Amino acid sequence: MYACSKSVPYELVLHWKFCIATTAAMSRRRLSSIFASSSSSASSTASTSAPAKLVCALPPAYAVFKERLLSGTLGPDDARHLFDEVLLDCDLAKAPNQLLSALARAPPSVASSDGPAFAIELFKRMDRCASPQAAPNGYTYNILIDCYRRAHRPDLGLAIFGRLLKTGFGLNVVAYSTVIDSFFKEGEVDKAYDKFCEMKKQGISPNVVTYNSTIDGLCKSKAMDKAYDLFREMKKQGISPNVVTYNSTIDGLCKSKAMDKAYDLFREMKKQGISPNVVTYNSTIDGLCKSKAMDKAYDLFHEMKKQGISPNVVTYTSTIDGLCKSKAMDKAYDLFREMKKQGISPNVVTYNSTIDGLCKSKEMDKAEMVLQQLLDAGVQPNNITYNSLINGYSSLGMWKESVRTFKDMSNCGLTPCVISCNSFMHALCKRGRIQEAKDIFDSMVKNGPKPDVACYSVLLHGYATQGCFADVGNMFNLMESNGITPDHHVFNILINAFARRGMMDKAILIFEDMQKKGVNPNVCTYSTLISAYCRMGRLSDALEKFNHMVDVGVPPGSPVYSCLIQGHCIHGDLVKANELISEMMNKGIPPPCIKFFNSIINNLCKEGRVAKGKGIVDMIIHTGQSPDVITFNSLIDGYCLVGDMKEALRIVDVMTSVGVEPDVYTYNTLVNGYCQNGSIDDALTLFRDMFHKGVTLTSVAYSTIIHGLFQAGRTNTAKKIFHEMIDCGMAVNNYTYSIVLSGLCRNNCTDEAIMLLDKLFAMNIKNDVVVFTTMISVMFKVGRREEAKKLFAAISTYGLVPDMYTYGVMINNLIKEDSFEEADNIFSSMEKSGCAPDSRLLNGIIRTLLRKAEVAKAGNYLSKIDENNFAVEASTASLLLSLFSIGGKYHEHIKLLPTKYQYFEGACQNQYNVEPGISLS
Repeated sequence: MYACSKSVPYELVLHWKFCIATTAAMSRRRLSSIFASSSSSASSTASTSAPAKLVCALPPAYAVFKERLLSGTLGPDDARHLFDEVLLDCDLAKAPNQLLSALARAPPSVASSDGPAFAIELFKRMDRCASPQAAPNGYTYNILIDCYRRAHRPDLGLAIFGRLLKTGFGLNVVAYSTVIDSFFKEGEVDKAYDKFCEMKKQGISPNVVTYNSTIDGLCKSKAMDKAYDLFREMKKQGISPNVVTYNSTIDGLCKSKAMDKAYDLFREMKKQGISPNVVTYNSTIDGLCKSKAMDKAYDLFHEMKKQGISPNVVTYTSTIDGLCKSKAMDKAYDLFREMKKQGISPNVVTYNSTIDGLCKSKEMDKAEMVLQQLLDAGVQPNNITYNSLINGYSSLGMWKESVRTFKDMSNCGLTPCVISCNSFMHALCKRGRIQEAKDIFDSMVKNGPKPDVACYSVLLHGYATQGCFADVGNMFNLMESNGITPDHHVFNILINAFARRGMMDKAILIFEDMQKKGVNPNVCTYSTLISAYCRMGRLSDALEKFNHMVDVGVPPGSPVYSCLIQGHCIHGDLVKANELISEMMNKGIPPPCIKFFNSIINNLCKEGRVAKGKGIVDMIIHTGQSPDVITFNSLIDGYCLVGDMKEALRIVDVMTSVGVEPDVYTYNTLVNGYCQNGSIDDALTLFRDMFHKGVTLTSVAYSTIIHGLFQAGRTNTAKKIFHEMIDCGMAVNNYTYSIVLSGLCRNNCTDEAIMLLDKLFAMNIKNDVVVFTTMISVMFKVGRREEAKKLFAAISTYGLVPDMYTYGVMINNLIKEDSFEEADNIFSSMEKSGCAPDSRLLNGIIRTLLRKAEVAKAGNYLSKIDENNFAVEASTASLLLSLFSIGGKYHEHIKLLPTKYQYFEGACQNQYNVEPGISLS
């Protein structure tokens, strides 16, 4: 029945037949039924798939095995019996190898869940029982090594090397390539690379597959230098990289941020005649997007379409994400819609990128629409989806929507993660709603997720911003008691909180404490302290900290030097400032830019210290820069403020002589200077000269001269120029109208002002609430209280809403006129309208009430300060101290204040030093 080679010894044949006899458990009837059930498909397979020379040689068992393996119906028992049948046919030496190879590569099925493992079992069967013609050969062992690779056992694959050597087949490039790939796949990079080097020492030349496996493995293990060297080496060895080689190398270079090399390789492969595929384009586009080379990425996206390569979901997602992050939201949204039209379903990453981009571009309606599309498509949103929406709404001050989104997140089955909670808490703290943020924090402590150091940092920063130092201390202590180690960020928050209020002793205590706890100060820590010392004029302390940071190896950068330079300039030591500039330039640190110096000059001039400001000009020249028009304008403004118009005009001559032409701001400053110094005729002359010199007159120029004329009582001339402004087609803005209305009222032309206001309304000129506020304020000042109240009542009829400043003008003026009940009613209506009072308004009301001896009412507003976690301003605290300390005017009424403010009992004004903006909580 079984044809045998005559060269095979009879004893071996007997032994072989004895081994095969173990298949007797399967009856001939069963074999016949298997053959019969598959005869038609098997014969079809044989006639269509097998080479012509093998058609007659293939037995039914081989065909049935292959057919049932491909259909996923080959069970283990049938496979064993069919494989044994194949082994018995001595004319088919290659057939067992082909079946083992097919089985190793077969996908899992109901009949057989693990092809590689079963192939190994059949190999052992073959090894024990096969005929000499079908004994394992080098190809069989290579298949076995590949099975171990697929079974994630590179060590067993490596063990086969011994069998190859023992049987005399020897090691070959396929065996090495498979073992190398296997070790890389299991993350054993060193072993894989050692085998690569070993095979070369054995005289076995790596082929393109070997190089591909090694380069890909090195790229994925971030050993990019080795991978790139191998890429170049294979070319020198005469082995041409294929598309797989290029894809692995390009992807690795992109992920290691070597984008220039990656892009060069992309162009090189095209020159070599190797066509990039969708994988190549995806890696390159993603790398370009992440390196912010968005123009190249976008061009490449369109190039691949021209080449006939269809972008897939990965391509679209990378490109959309890159466009969103580069703020090209229109293009990103167009691509998002395009991919859906092309029948490519966005995944959650695509949706998240689009939603985040829309939120950051403040298109919340579109973002909500995309979220709905996500839900309709059956895609599950995640924390990232909702974090984007929460941050988007929070940045726009849409707190109700933020809260609603946070609740939606929980309602859809998502547990807010730490990042989600942090985002929401941060948004609340920015709004000053610290108690609500603390409620979220408390919920995290109770229900999870457990707060991390970032959560504590958010609350610490919120409390510190409001000056609530007791809460800062409590939160810090809670943090440590809960086992959370404070990091640089936490300590820097605390140091900044005290330093920016001038409380340097406490800031230094924290600075020392962080070092005791093993947290070394960084450049931000030192910069905070140095900046605070410079603001306070404690320049020696600032320099001491500067020298300390250098000594401990923290390199001072441009911001630190800038703090010191600014401090020395502001406090008059220009010599030291110049030394610091020279020092930073010698260290290769770029000197401060012209804007930095202009800011210092402007501040000095605004304070009337023009001579010091002028000295900064030499410093600008010392850095190799030239003063610009802003520099000169600041000096001119400074001289105008101190009343030295002669020197201001001389600066104009100087700037012209060095080639800097005066601009409209220069002339506006001079006109304003003449007005403020009572030289209204000179101001008018210069204003007229501006027109003749071809200087374009702006609304600011007109507003400046009109304001000056009204201040000088030159009402008719002011009105004349105002009409000239209108006649020449100049757009009159609300600022100019406010000047005219205010000027008319102050010059006893109130009726005319009201007529102008009525005219504006009749002309449907869009006014803002500032115009009303100006008129109301002026009406109170000229004693026309009822008209002021009527104007306030009329605001809503014109579709406008009073702002906080409008409410403040009304409330404070009503208090001054003893209309306390009306003032309280307006405050209540303000709160009901959704206009929440800020710290400045409340402090102002308290001071006005105290000056009117309304202590109890002032106490009510002090309570509102506490409710909102606001700070008592220095001027308010000072007034409280002076009025309620021993000997104070209202000491006997101290009990009318809230309890926490009754500490003045027995205190003198200097016994409690309240820093600016510090909460008394």
